[in-house]
Amino acid sequence: RKDGYTGVTRASQRLHHCTSMFAIAARTTVRRIAPTTFTRSMITITEGVEFDTIAREWRCKWSADNDKASLAAAQKALEEVADELKKIDGVKGVTRTVCGGCLDFKVATSLEADKFGAWEEAKFAPEETFLEKLKAIDGITVVETQTFTLMPV
Repeated sequence: RKDGYTGVTRASQRLHHCTSMFAIAARTTVRRIAPTTFTRSMITITEGVEFDTIAREWRCKWSADNDKASLAAAQKALEEVADELKKIDGVKGVTRTVCGGCLDFKVATSLEADKFGAWEEAKFAPEETFLEKLKAIDGITVVETQTFTLMPV
């Protein structure tokens, strides 16, 4: 089937579609909600499901071998790009999540929804550099990305 994603896995195809959908929605379907004390832009996916923040997550599995050396190396790789992430236009936050039971290492960068498309067009820099660093670390496996929306409830 020709779909313009030569050499890309089905999961990556879905991820690209989701990313583009959120970025397009952020640029085209903004509506104003006016609570009593402030106004903020919200995007509606469907009735009752709104958001104003889009995040990009980079994740991998680390190994407990060698006194968790792969986790320490992943943290060092994050520290090398953290300042660059914090300077992205529209960034709301950068978080790191580590699960000692599942051996997950995750980095999520959240942006104002209307600024996300520009970061997507820039290929989520420094994503490629960071992911290559993770892949080069002995003991790191299952390096993946995901884009999702965030909204307090």
